[in-house]
Order: sequence, then structure tokens, then C-alpha cells
Amino acid sequence: MSSSLSFSSSAWNTFIGVLAALAAALIGSGWQIVSRHGVTTSLGPLELAVLRYGIPSLVLAPLWCRRTAWPVMPPWRWALLVLVGGLPFGLVVLAGGRWAPAAHMGIFMAGCMPLFVAAGSRLVLGERLGRMRGLGLALIAFGVAALGWDACRDGLAPWRGDLLFVLGAAMWAAYTLAFRGCGLSSWQGAALVNLGSAVLLLPVAVVWGVPRLVSAPWADVAVQALGQGLMAGLLGLVTYSVAIARLGAARAALSAALVPVFTALGAAWLLGEPVDSSVGLALALVVPGVVLAGGAKVWAGVKRK
Repeated sequence: MSSSLSFSSSAWNTFIGVLAALAAALIGSGWQIVSRHGVTTSLGPLELAVLRYGIPSLVLAPLWCRRTAWPVMPPWRWALLVLVGGLPFGLVVLAGGRWAPAAHMGIFMAGCMPLFVAAGSRLVLGERLGRMRGLGLALIAFGVAALGWDACRDGLAPWRGDLLFVLGAAMWAAYTLAFRGCGLSSWQGAALVNLGSAVLLLPVAVVWGVPRLVSAPWADVAVQALGQGLMAGLLGLVTYSVAIARLGAARAALSAALVPVFTALGAAWLLGEPVDSSVGLALALVVPGVVLAGGAKVWAGVKRK
């Protein structure tokens, strides 16, 4: 009876983690499309950052004030979570969206993050790569390299955004590893990242100002407030944190396989950005690569049970 209950509890945790990972993928893709639209129309990266981190920090202020239930962590880990999962990460990716299309954002962010997570897990946690996971990472590397080479060869502006997306993927991978085992709940993690980012953002907004936030059409501001503040800034962090807690860092990163497909199709439909041959080739390599890189470990864990 106890083994049956234990299996049911484990299966339930996995089910919740998978749902959270799927929700995180949908939210992440929607954020990429909304961000690309925002920085190429009426708003800039700084204005979007104000909406992304300002709104959730206000919503989660009561949780932050209740500090009694928070785990004890060294200050460097608090700072690391904010720096790699908060404002610096957001500004890097939003700035990249000004030069590169949304499909590039989806491919580079989703493709490079498992590479960095695998490297970090190997260096920090001592995890070894199996054959299937290594094959998946190799496919990801080829897909990302092919798309990057195509942009550089044509001398187009997207290569600048692509580099920023790679940097953003490295930062998000660091957040994934740093959050793992930190003791924070998903809501506490969201409160920490958003409030810390809002504190960092305040002097920047005071010095440079956010004029576009006032002059932009109210409909654009409302869409970005929903997409940046409530969906990405609040629900995105929470769902991804739940996925990490229930599935582990490597398995949570598996949700990234869906993001480039959702983003490319959504951007083609909503923004009119074409899915050219280089994007198609990158998707054909990166998506199965992400599945193999994370899925091989998931399936191995299921078989052991």
C-alpha cells in the first residue's frame, strides 16, 4: 500500500510538473511575440521592463512583506537570482528583439538554454551526459550555428539580436540552476525576482525616463501590461519555478522544445514574419535536439520507476 501511495504521489508530482512546463512554454512564446511587437512599434525595452517587473512587484508586495516563512539564503544567491532571472535578463532579450525576428528569439533562447544548463550541471553538479542527451545537444548546436551563420553571412541586423539572445539564454540557464534547491517557493521566487528588478529599475527610469510609456497608444500599453506584467512577469516565473521544483532543472528545460515552434508560427500569424528556409532548418534540428537532451533523462527516470 505504501509503495502504491508513493508511486501515486510521484506520478502526481510529475503530472503537475509537466502541466507547469507546458504552461511556461506557452507563456514564454507569447512573451517573445508580444515583446517583438512592442519594441518594433510604439515602446522600447525600458518601457517594457517597467511593465514586466513593476506590475508583478506591486501584486506580490504582500508576499514580500511576509518574510517569516522565507528560507535563509546567503546574500550572493539572492542577488544571483535577481541578476540572471530579472531585470538584466529582461533588458538583454528585449534589446535583442529590436534587431532579430521573434522566430530567432525562440530558437536561440530555447536552443542555447539546454546547452548552458547541461554545461552548468556538468561543472557545478557533476552530472554526466548520456549518449542520447549528447546527441540532442549536438543537434541543438548545429541548428543554432546554422541559423547564426546564415544571419552573419548575409550581413543582416539579426546577428546582433541573436548574440543578445544567446546571452539571455545563458542568464536564464544560470537562473534555472540557481533556483534549484534554493528553498524558495514558486511565488516567493517570483516576488524576489520582480521586486529586486523593480529596485534596480527605479534609478534607471528616473535618469532616462520612460517617455514612450506616456505617448504610446493606450491599447499598446494595455497589451504589453498584460503580456509583460501579468503573464510573463508573474505567471511565467511561477509556472517555470513549479516545473523546476517538480521535474528538476534538466527536465524543466525540456519545455523549451515547444517554444520555438509556438513562437515561429505565432509570429508568422500575428506579426507577418515569414518562416524562411534557415528558420525551418534550425527548427528541424533544435526541436528534436531539445527533446533528446531533456527527454532522454525523463524517460530513463520513468523506466527506473
